[in-house]
This record gives sequence, structure tokens and C-alpha cells, in this order.
Amino acid sequence: MTLSRSNQQRALVALVEVLGLAVWFSATAVAPTLRSEWGIGATGAVWLTASVQIGFVTGAITSAVFNLADRVTPQKLLAASALGAAACTAAIAFFATGLGSAVPMRFLTGMFLAGVYPVGMKLMASWSESADRGRAFGILIGALTLGSALPHLISGFGPLPWRSAMLAAAILSTTAAVVALAMIRPGPHLDIRPGAPDPRHALALFAERGSRLVSLGYFGHMWELYALWTWLSTFIVAGREARGDTTTAPTGLIAFGAIGVAGVIGCLLGGWASDRFGRPPAAVLALVISGSCCVASPLFFAAPTIILVAFVLLWGAAVIADSGVFSTALSETTDARFVGTALTAQTGIGFLLTVVTIQLVPIAAELIGWHYALLILAPGPLIGAVAMFTLNVPKQHPHPQEESHDQQPHAHNAVRRSDSATLTHCC
Repeated sequence: MTLSRSNQQRALVALVEVLGLAVWFSATAVAPTLRSEWGIGATGAVWLTASVQIGFVTGAITSAVFNLADRVTPQKLLAASALGAAACTAAIAFFATGLGSAVPMRFLTGMFLAGVYPVGMKLMASWSESADRGRAFGILIGALTLGSALPHLISGFGPLPWRSAMLAAAILSTTAAVVALAMIRPGPHLDIRPGAPDPRHALALFAERGSRLVSLGYFGHMWELYALWTWLSTFIVAGREARGDTTTAPTGLIAFGAIGVAGVIGCLLGGWASDRFGRPPAAVLALVISGSCCVASPLFFAAPTIILVAFVLLWGAAVIADSGVFSTALSETTDARFVGTALTAQTGIGFLLTVVTIQLVPIAAELIGWHYALLILAPGPLIGAVAMFTLNVPKQHPHPQEESHDQQPHAHNAVRRSDSATLTHCC
């Protein structure tokens, strides 16, 4: 069966996200080895991840202020960013001898990734009509999830020299750059607006009630997501030690199953549900389930391995299922000319929150133990669920003029502006 051009392009964008984002947690996955070799503690190891988050925020803010995602040809920006992230990761593999040299490179890696993730979202939107955009974004976020979890899969198969693991991630990101430049093209539902940057467009997501509520829901989601991804392995190991489990169940594979496999399934289900039942109901359900898992985490902390695995698989699916829903909703409530800038600004603020929670979890663990440490993540999905419940927006239906991918971009943008006005009115 021959794929349509739109499906081919969406598959390529998803592939680039899988490969390009493999560098995100590359240092986190080998942190135990680095702690031993470099003689650093848990606080120092946190910065191997936190520096990427801070770098991403810096890159996202810079991109949003200069409207890069809406002024630069997207596949070129995506390719250059993936190549930059690969170069920084390879530099760590070849030259790093401690945190002093690794953290700046991880910071720069995060800056470059700000040109991979949001730009990939804009490209996916450019090939997706409103009626199936939720599923398209679900595929994209599933790709991000799988790419972020790849280092856990690599570590799950046994000890691997950390420099080799970092270099492998750099090669994957380089491949992403080549694919983006050679094979990806923007779709018909995309505006590129060359011209002088206007920082005011970075604040567009706060201009209307609908986009504000979508962003608040996203921020609550991000309060939980990356802290869980960062500390899930540690939570599992601490629980195993608490119950005196002497088995050697591969923590890396369990984490990959929860973050990668279950996460991809959750993304696909979330995207399907948002197209079928509407954006807010799909997001609320995912937030309620993941928030309930936060609250229930002490009950499963020292549970037998098989029960714990079932629990983290559910949590891993729910915690990411709504991510694509927020991106989809924002792309439909923002001026079509500045979708890239709005998505970049939203993700930048969201990732700034992740820096806070990634740091808070180990502090909570020191004060109250790992048994209860993940409870501090629960307010995020609670607030997000309230925001999205308040956003009473009808589910999306295809418009007659959106039936063909061959329509002119200006016609689609007129539809998108009409959708935005309808949303503002009903909210």
C-alpha cells in the first residue's frame, strides 16, 4: 500500500523526532557510571539533566522572541538544530572529564533541541487537517517519547562504556539532521513569514482565554512529566531495596517500558481520543489518571515487581497521553501565522517548570524518603485538569474546505482564524 504524501511526510517528521531527541537523556542514562568515574554526588548528577532543560528554555525563549520557527524554513532549522545537538553530545563523548566540561555542553544541547521539538510540531501541523490533527500530534509526541527513552533501552541491556553510549546518541541525532534536510518539506497548511522579528508574538498564547487555559493545562502536565521520567528508575531501585528484593530485574528495561513503550501507546490513544471526543475531555482524563498515580505512588513503592511494573506502565501511558492534545489545541487557537512561535513559547515555559520539579524530587526524597517523594508532582495534573475542564470546546469536525491537501494555504488559514474566533466566543 502506497502512503499519501501527507502520511509520508508525517512519518518522516516522527522519525526525525525519534532520532534527534535520543540525545536528551543520553547523559542521564549513564549517570551511575559518571558518578563513579567523576566522583560526583546525586546533586551533581541532577545537572546532567537540568542543564538540558535550562538550555531548552533559553533556546525556546530566543527562538520565540525572534520568531525563528515562523521566519526560517522549518526543515533547515530542524536539521541545523539536530546537527548542533549531535555535535555537543559528541564533544562530551570525546573530551569531557567532569561536570565542569559536561554541563556547558549539555546546556548547549538543550538550546539546540529547542529547534527540534517545536519545529517538528509545526511541520506536523502543516501536514494535518483539524479533523485528524490530534492523532498526528499523538504520533509526534509518541516519537519524542520513544526517542527520549532510547538511552534507557541501551543501558537496560547491560554495562556499556558511557562514551560509546553518548556517541551512539550523537550519531542518531546526526542521522535526524540528514533526513530532515534531504527528505522533509513543509505542508500546505503552513505560513512562513520572512521579515523583521516581533517579540510580541511570543506572548500570543496569553492573549485569549482559550489559549491561556490550554497553556495552564500544559504547564500542569509538565510539572509532572519530566520529573517522573528523570527519577522513575531511582524510585524503582529504592522500592526494590525497601522490600529487600535481591533479584536483578533490569531497571533500565522497566523504565524504557514505562517511558517508551507505554508512553507511545498513551500518545496514540490520547491523539485518537482528542479527535473522537474533543481536546478537553481527552486531556482531563489523562491528567486525572496520571494525578491519581502520583497520589497512589506510596502504595506501590514496595510492591512486588510484577505489580509495580503494571503500575508504572499505566502511569507512563497516562503522563504523556495529553501532551499532544495541548499542542493540537494551541495550534487551533492561535493565529496561523505564528503557530511556531506560540508552540515554542509554550514549551519553553513548560520546560522551565521541569527544572524546578527535577530539583524538588530529590530534595523531597531526602526529607521524607523516596516512598513519598513523587507526591509533590500531584498538584500539576490537578491544576491542569481543572483548567482543561473549564475549557468547554466542542470536538473538532472536518470543514468542507479542508477535504483536500491541495488547497491553498491562505484558504486554510482563513478557516483556522475562524476556528480561533469560535473558540474565543464559546469560552
